[in-house]
Amino acid sequence: MPNYRRFSVPGAMVFFTLVTHERRQFLTDDLARECLRQAIRTVRERRPFDIFAIVLLPNHLHAVWNLPPGDSDFSTRWRRVKEEFTTSYLAGGGTEGPRSTSQVKRGERGVWQRRFFEHTIFDEADLENHVNYLHYNPVKHGYASSPVEWPFSSFHRWVKDGHYDPDWGRGEHGRLNFPAIDDASYECE
Repeated sequence: MPNYRRFSVPGAMVFFTLVTHERRQFLTDDLARECLRQAIRTVRERRPFDIFAIVLLPNHLHAVWNLPPGDSDFSTRWRRVKEEFTTSYLAGGGTEGPRSTSQVKRGERGVWQRRFFEHTIFDEADLENHVNYLHYNPVKHGYASSPVEWPFSSFHRWVKDGHYDPDWGRGEHGRLNFPAIDDASYECE
């Protein structure tokens, strides 16, 4: 059995990718967005963290969190967010994918992939690259022709706060500096 180790730095900024079970396409539906919003609120009440940037796509999400000083426990936070989400999503009429015998024995639902990808941000350039990657992701996957056209993203807040021009990312894919991230590599089960 693999021994998964996470690099934990108290108070760090961390980039995450979470993927739906079997890459099912539902995260941008009204019910899923409301369940995720409420799950994050609930978890933040007990275990604070700041969402620095986030984007939802139909089958995965990317986020950059800023953890409190002295705290590196992002795994518990994501576990609780996924649990809260799954409970309210299924109760609200959402559906799950088929589960293996192993998943049934463990009490796992067919909503999220078991694990997630994380990367601790090391410096300003690393942060900029990951936030740019996150905001450009809907364009990369063909959901929009520019980040401003995708409604499920913190990009709009970043434009309002003056960090991006509204036309940022339109037709620039070859010129933007992104980290070596491949969404297909997040098949974590």
